[in-house]
Amino acid sequence: MAGRRLTCIVCGRRFPEGQGVVMEIGGVRLEFHSKACALKFMRSFVEHLEPGEARRAVNETLREYRERLKALEEQRRKII
Repeated sequence: MAGRRLTCIVCGRRFPEGQGVVMEIGGVRLEFHSKACALKFMRSFVEHLEPGEARRAVNETLREYRERLKALEEQRRKII
C-alpha cells in the first residue's frame, strides 16, 4: 500500500511522507523534499521580514543558542 505523497513547495518534487523536511511556521505547514530546498526557502523568508522583526527573531535565537552552549559547557566541566 502506497503512503501519502507530499509535494515540495520549492522545486515541486513529490516525495513520500516521512522523508524530507516538514515544519510549521505561523500555522502554515511547509513541506520540502530536501534540506537544500528548506534552506533556500528560509533564506528568502528571512529576506522578506521587516528589519525590526528580523532583528528581534535573530536576538531571541542567538540568546537561545548561547544559553544551550553555556549549559553544554557547564555539563562538560562537571564531568571532567
